Amino acid sequence: TGVVPFVALLLLQRRPVAGRALLVTGSGCPSHGLCRSNVQEQTRRQVAVLNATAQELFSLYLKCQGEPFSSESDKLCNPTGIFFPAFRVNRTSERKEVMVAMYKLFAFLNASLGNISRDQEELNPMAKELLERLHNTTKTTRGLISNLTCLLCKNYNIFQVDVRYGDSSKGKSAFKKKQQGCQVLRKYVQVIGQAARVLLPHLNPS
Repeated sequence: TGVVPFVALLLLQRRPVAGRALLVTGSGCPSHGLCRSNVQEQTRRQVAVLNATAQELFSLYLKCQGEPFSSESDKLCNPTGIFFPAFRVNRTSERKEVMVAMYKLFAFLNASLGNISRDQEELNPMAKELLERLHNTTKTTRGLISNLTCLLCKNYNIFQVDVRYGDSSKGKSAFKKKQQGCQVLRKYVQVIGQAARVLLPHLNPS
């Protein structure tokens, strides 16, 4: 356990390891130069894009893994038992609480996408459409994390957040790598819609 600044967290996001940092407020935020003038609108768009493309990404992932994943996805991709950040906020939650929960969710997702992309480059190097979608989703997620970092610092002077990452798939069998990927992506599909419904009202122009 340790306290990790946001800048370090941004560098660590692709590390597929369990890592933690404490929620801290104080004078350690970088300058507001991190924020673009349209940061709230950009954040809204990024969440909307992720929500709109999540199911397509999951379906394409299943197709590229072949059998038995194509025909037994309900069983093999059941996310029960894997770690995924708890998402207990709702539309009536305080805005700060929502932003922190979002950061935890998307920092975890970004690290998981790094895991999945690495495994798919190894297992399905010819699946160009899948690899491109994973790349685009990762790129959008990184941009979203950057904007959430800015909003937390600018609005609440929060520069460190408790983040836990999932297990690495390194050293696991091909089947287990495929299964871990489909479990994470199925859970992502379930959570991103809820995240969008909760976050978007908090990003209305003030």
